[in-house]
Amino acid sequence: MNFLAIGAIYKFEMQRFFRTLLQSFVSPVISTSLYFVVFGAAIGSRIDQVEGVSYGAFIVPGLIMLSVITQAISNASFGIYFPKFIGTIYELLSAPVNFLEIVIGYVGAAATKALFIGVVILATSALFVDVQIQHPGAMVAFLLLTCISFALFGFIIGIWAQNFEQLQLVPLLIVTPLVFLGGSFYSISMLPPFWQTVTLFNPVVYLISGFRWAFFGQADVSIGLSLLAIAGFTALCLFLIWRIFKTGYRIKS
Repeated sequence: MNFLAIGAIYKFEMQRFFRTLLQSFVSPVISTSLYFVVFGAAIGSRIDQVEGVSYGAFIVPGLIMLSVITQAISNASFGIYFPKFIGTIYELLSAPVNFLEIVIGYVGAAATKALFIGVVILATSALFVDVQIQHPGAMVAFLLLTCISFALFGFIIGIWAQNFEQLQLVPLLIVTPLVFLGGSFYSISMLPPFWQTVTLFNPVVYLISGFRWAFFGQADVSIGLSLLAIAGFTALCLFLIWRIFKTGYRIKS
């Protein structure tokens, strides 16, 4: 394993993150504060509790997942797309670095950035509501798995995209709606029976449900099913990345 190469890629990506700290750090803090003003104060004042938890606290896991997923995808996809755009990816492919080391460098940096944002959102939430975590170990595990799995997914999008429009297509048109409809701001038990069934086909439901269980000890679906879903998604992303490097799909043309 070429740890020097992994470290170089990781360090380069992290430096890009800290060069845009205003966008990386301040923006999610402001967005989270606005969510609490709108959902926590305006709407939350009309909703007493959800499953025995105040509405302001109930939406914290969903807000963290929303930010972590979008940041992991965005950072990983842009990180690998930009070398493709300016042509430096060929220097990387011709260097004595195998595909696993490239993936670890880019995905590791993107997952770190998403994890940092998740912690920032959690700290910001504590300014507005009393955040209690019943299963801190499970919370950290779900957070790490989500950061890694969606950074892998973002890496695939960055390889697939042929222009900046395509780079934003999947996150904006597919991922963000799935997160919003995945129970970020409500429990799926509040939906009519038909829509509850439909919602179970949304994979993000299992992530948010498992993550919410780590906070409150309550979940819409079983924890085992949530872990199985995220493990399956991670395995699928790893397989697709392996196939991309094996076939050279959109990285050697």
